[in-house]
Amino acid sequence: MPVTRPSTTISPCLWFDDQLEQAAEFYTKIFPNSSVGHLTRYTESGYGEPGRVMAGEFTIDGMTFRAINGGPAHAGFTEAVSFSIACADQTEVDYYWDSLVDGGEESMCGWLKDRFGLSWQIVPTRLYELVSDPDPVRADAATRAMLSMRKIVVADLEAAADAVR
Repeated sequence: MPVTRPSTTISPCLWFDDQLEQAAEFYTKIFPNSSVGHLTRYTESGYGEPGRVMAGEFTIDGMTFRAINGGPAHAGFTEAVSFSIACADQTEVDYYWDSLVDGGEESMCGWLKDRFGLSWQIVPTRLYELVSDPDPVRADAATRAMLSMRKIVVADLEAAADAVR
């Protein structure tokens, strides 16, 4: 007899100091198929200021996120958890990079932190192809080029790989 399991949904839950509503609006403007879901606000009997957002949900490109305004987090967001965006071309890389890094900070190898401290990897699919090239010399050249970049530039990766032919 087959074992039946209850239907489950796994969703990331993000802890913001007090910027949940602003973050939800920021992300849903950047990504297609996105929306702000319900936001639960403090009432007179809650621990927070009445009317301020306590918790909520938002959807980014079809993926539901839950979040709370929990006050200053003990550790905050770190690179130990990041969100990776596979981009079809340089136009997508540029769009997501420029949109998400606005108010945040660049890192290396296609990584950035947005204005809320979340880490993102903006990765063109061409990068995977080049660093996995069957020719190890081309793959190494593309890898070395990637390691020197902040935002990944596809043309520069291809030029590095082609230069070793």
